This record gives sequence, structure tokens and C-alpha cells, in this order.
Amino acid sequence: MPKMKTHSSLKDRFKITGTGKVMRYKAYKNHLLSGKSARQKRVLATNPVMAAGDVKRLAQGLANIKG
Repeated sequence: MPKMKTHSSLKDRFKITGTGKVMRYKAYKNHLLSGKSARQKRVLATNPVMAAGDVKRLAQGLANIKG
């Protein structure tokens, strides 16, 4: 049976850490940044860890990604 392919959009949108946690990227930080405050841009720059329930939904698409 052939290997499962990693979903192309998921590998760009999420990162798996060395310990196996899934980090997601926040929206609203790529353009139109001049109208945003420094605090808002600083908060948007952080990448939160995804909840365990959400990771289960992504597990099949991220099957071949290693941390």
C-alpha cells in the first residue's frame, strides 16, 4: 500500500515542535500592518500551541511531518 501524502496546505500552516506539539500561525499579520499598534503586532507574532482536540482532526493530513 502506498504511503499517505501530507496535505500541502497543512504543512505550510502548521509547525510541529521537537516534542510533538502542533503550533499554528495567527492571521492578520502579513499586510496592512501600518494601521495596527505595536502591541497588536507583537501579540500576533506569537504562535500558540493547538488544543489536543484540534490536533486529532489534523493528524491524518500531517501524517508524514516530523518535528
